[in-house]
Amino acid sequence: MSILTKARPAAGVTPPAGGRGGHQKGDRRRRALGKNPIGLLLSAPYLIFVLAVFAWPLVFAVWMSFHEYFFAAPGAQIDRPFVGLDNFREVLGDPDVIRSFGNVGIFLIINVPLTVVLSLVLASALNKAVRFRTFLRVGYFVPYITASVAVVGVWLFLFSGSGLVNQILGPLAPEPSWLINSQWAMPTIALFVTWKQLGFFILLYLAALQNVSQELYEAAATDGAGKVRSFFSVTIPGVRPATVLVLLLSTVTGANLFTEPYLLTGGGGPNGASTSPVLLMYQRGIEQGSPDVAAAIGVLLVIGVLIIAFIQRKVAGGDES
Repeated sequence: MSILTKARPAAGVTPPAGGRGGHQKGDRRRRALGKNPIGLLLSAPYLIFVLAVFAWPLVFAVWMSFHEYFFAAPGAQIDRPFVGLDNFREVLGDPDVIRSFGNVGIFLIINVPLTVVLSLVLASALNKAVRFRTFLRVGYFVPYITASVAVVGVWLFLFSGSGLVNQILGPLAPEPSWLINSQWAMPTIALFVTWKQLGFFILLYLAALQNVSQELYEAAATDGAGKVRSFFSVTIPGVRPATVLVLLLSTVTGANLFTEPYLLTGGGGPNGASTSPVLLMYQRGIEQGSPDVAAAIGVLLVIGVLIIAFIQRKVAGGDES
């Protein structure tokens, strides 16, 4: 009874201003702005950039894919009726679109595993105290920062009919040559992209290897594990979060393939054997003036990438990392 008496305010006494209501408002404000509101302020420019460059175009592309959309003069009032799934039916019934998705599937099957394996192995080697380590790190990273137009000329020289690769292979070289061969055009592009972007993924793995404790390697060596066993038992589990990131980034990069087939094979040749969905979006939307069809291709591509990324995350153990 005494406790209740102490807790009850005296008659005629007004509770202090900003009591429970003030605390509730303060709690709501902290939940909305976070513990450090200045962080929200500093991240606002990048959030605006993401919304303007990525989110809004994606929403607009989804809207376009369900309407009959075409380019018109600025300020012109044009009726763009809702057509439902007609654009998607046209896309799924187009053999060129189906082939472009098959081409990028071939690309991903070659590029993603090669990227993960080579970047992890090379990063593990460069993480050791080897001679010329800094030179090798820079050497692997230079192709990544070099413009594609510059390095494409080198690959055209190497893989042309009279190029260095065919001269080395001699009678084993394919006929017709690599980039004009319907069977070898996309695998050659996949090798080119793997080589060009390898330095970036090596840096990701090098950063991840810094967080793997040396005590784990010492414990593995004490148990009698050699270098190969330590690599599979210590290194690979230790860099699992980086592996999930590499899988995701290489998949997204491959799905957005455009520059390489455009430059190496003259726009998806021979006969569409190296056409990617993004290149086909450019051809349908810009060259042929059907942006609604191009938007439908893009929506299907986004859905496909999300499904692949979800499967990769589950298989690679992204939830655990």
